[in-house]
Amino acid sequence: MKLAIVGTGYVGLVTGTCLADTGNDVICVDIDREKVEKLRNNVLPIYEPDLDTIFERNVKAGRLKFTTELKEAADVAEVIFLALPTPPGEDGSADLSYILKVADDLGRIISGYKVIVNKSTVPVGTADLVREAVSKNTKVDFDVVSNPEFLREGLAVDDFMKPDRIVIGTRSERARKILEDLFAPFVRQGNPIIFMDERSSELTKYASNSYLATRITFMNEIANICERIGANVDLVRIGMGSDSRIGKRFLFPGIGYGGSCFPKDVSALHKSARQSGYEFSILDAVMSVNDKQKTIIVPKIKEYFRGSLKGKKFALWGLAFKPDTDDIREAPSLYVIDALLKEGAVITAFDPEAMENVKKLLGDKIAYVKDHYEALTDADALIIATEWSLFRSPDFGKMESLMKQKVIFDGRNLYDLEHMKELGFYYSSIGRKLIGAE
Repeated sequence: MKLAIVGTGYVGLVTGTCLADTGNDVICVDIDREKVEKLRNNVLPIYEPDLDTIFERNVKAGRLKFTTELKEAADVAEVIFLALPTPPGEDGSADLSYILKVADDLGRIISGYKVIVNKSTVPVGTADLVREAVSKNTKVDFDVVSNPEFLREGLAVDDFMKPDRIVIGTRSERARKILEDLFAPFVRQGNPIIFMDERSSELTKYASNSYLATRITFMNEIANICERIGANVDLVRIGMGSDSRIGKRFLFPGIGYGGSCFPKDVSALHKSARQSGYEFSILDAVMSVNDKQKTIIVPKIKEYFRGSLKGKKFALWGLAFKPDTDDIREAPSLYVIDALLKEGAVITAFDPEAMENVKKLLGDKIAYVKDHYEALTDADALIIATEWSLFRSPDFGKMESLMKQKVIFDGRNLYDLEHMKELGFYYSSIGRKLIGAE
């Protein structure tokens, strides 16, 4: 099948590459000429495990191409995916200007039947708006479909190739048959393609992400209670997660959620609900708690250092909002950095993938090193903000030799409490007993 992907951001690039890998001819469109040129030269703008291998294979085979010309792609494509940014506005609502601009352009370009697929995360009713925008400029038959993505950064290729489910919102039998054929290779093991109306499909995406954000936030609240009453959140989590009605996933406490999806989608659903005349009170609490949770370790750090952080040197392990990605959007690490810098602290950071993105944002406000142990040199304390596998089994003897004192503030609960006690570390984590405070 001949496909066009409009937008080569995270979703567009993964979508186009994976669809090409099942034998489709894919043209990706982006207005950024420099970006398109890099893609043509096999330079990926994002880090995502396994994407580079599939990308290079399909570019070499000629199934994956790139252009800056929307008409070039639309002329040959049977299905046109819109994978465009929908950034939050000042009021929390999703900005649809990019999508509606392309929809308007498509109305002027298409000369035969097309299936136009909203892959971007969009508010309920967006399919109707896209349909109106295209219709203004054409009499050609077309269908607008909602097909939300459910890709986890760091696992996006696997999620696309082996999805739990594929959600398609359309009332058109013609479009349904085309997309059913397109996605058939991805559901051979029996996972469902779920068809529904466009509005239900659009809401499914927001509801899914908001619910997962709520689970994380609830567990963070439980962790905060655990610290106050002497309970262990690890044990509470296991006890809860063993209930089949609850399940084990998204119950790990920490310093809040970040990334490109959860913060934006929770805010957008909250705003959309309010516009419909409904106050989504749970999401009010989710956003409020998460904002506080991002810097919840800062008061603990200040307490240990008797209220003064001026001149104190901190090693920071982890900058990305989660492991296996270079994405720093709404990363809790950035909020911790900002709070510590305001207190006069000095920060040396290491992240396997995200340092260049942080450099673009913060410049020389903090120092960057090539190795996580190097960050520890003469550090007054270590702060862990991202749970990269690299950090899970460090050489604690080497850490002790490099640091001024054996102090760790762990925002991701990587280490065993008894082990930390045996090693003689001062170890402060989330929702668990403070070690070394005696």
